[in-house]
Amino acid sequence: MSENTDEELTILDATSDFDTLGGRIVRAREALNLDEKEASRRVGVTLDTYKNWETDRDEPRANKLSMLAMCLSVSPTWLLYGRGKSPISESVSEEVTNIREQLARVNDLQEQTAQQSRC
Repeated sequence: MSENTDEELTILDATSDFDTLGGRIVRAREALNLDEKEASRRVGVTLDTYKNWETDRDEPRANKLSMLAMCLSVSPTWLLYGRGKSPISESVSEEVTNIREQLARVNDLQEQTAQQSRC
């Protein structure tokens, strides 16, 4: 097999993600910090249907798979076969954590200011 540069790689050259379809759905949803209810609402299915996808009890039909991939910012190929670019949950989670810490500091400062103004 010939060596490919990064620019020449195809989906078939990529290393497979050996998780299940449901596992990849969960990872993509969590990378966006969505709960199951919000994800199901965005895709346009019931919460039970969405949970069945995440637990591998059922699989989305083609039209819903496409919508699901779009809503989760991943490709349908990655969802189905684990090939291609996966969501980057670590960087998203780190950014969210930093923002939450900053908001907590702002809230603390706001409470301190309110207490001082009461005196």
